[in-house]
Amino acid sequence: MSTVVVTGGTGTAGRAVVNALVAAHHDVVVTSRSTSSVHGRVRTVRLDYGSPADLEAAFHGPDAVVHCATSFTGVRGGETELGRRVLAGARRVGCGHVVSISIVGIDRIPLPYYRAKLATEKLVENSGVPWTILRATQFHELVTRLLSGLTRPPLVLVPDIPVQPVAAEEVGARLAALAAARPAGRVPDLGGPEITTLPALARSYVAAIGRRRRVRAVRLFGSVFAGYHAGHHLAPGDATGTITYQDHLDAWVRTRR
Repeated sequence: MSTVVVTGGTGTAGRAVVNALVAAHHDVVVTSRSTSSVHGRVRTVRLDYGSPADLEAAFHGPDAVVHCATSFTGVRGGETELGRRVLAGARRVGCGHVVSISIVGIDRIPLPYYRAKLATEKLVENSGVPWTILRATQFHELVTRLLSGLTRPPLVLVPDIPVQPVAAEEVGARLAALAAARPAGRVPDLGGPEITTLPALARSYVAAIGRRRRVRAVRLFGSVFAGYHAGHHLAPGDATGTITYQDHLDAWVRTRR
């Protein structure tokens, strides 16, 4: 049993990590920008990531920090700065292990957010704190949010790209296990159990929610979509997830009834 801090512990990945840690009987500290509370083994601490004092107080005494908090505002003042502050806080309190979640393909697809994630990886590697980095493919939840927006018009136009979505709970379980182990550097990627296409998932989505829509695959251009078409965001050799998107979709639909 150990104490683990989870930044972003109220988000999709963070919640999955917290659940896995609690199931393994670890004590968990969740950092939150809005509230503080205590529930069982989980203590939620209100935190201003811009405050070194807040970070040191939240990080006091943990065996590991799992960094799941994120920012979509780019490199400057966003994702990379957030990572810099978290790592500085962990280093100041002498934390022995930082585990960071990242994304497959960030070094080969030139999205601004991916560039920021890659820069954050470099910060982790050079932080002076023992570290582990896990890259994962896209979460089922992200695919569902994307398809929810794309499938509103009568004619659904969906980028014709391959996808390999993975269950957040499986990523969370892997991160929790890594946090309880020794620092391992860059570990094997984690991908979902099947590679399919986004239009195929769109058809599954509209059928599951009972929405009558025509789905048409469209090919997009540019360096970003060239990277997606090439499959740089996939992990065919690390397809160790077991929960398919259809499994996720069936469970999601049941919760909406």
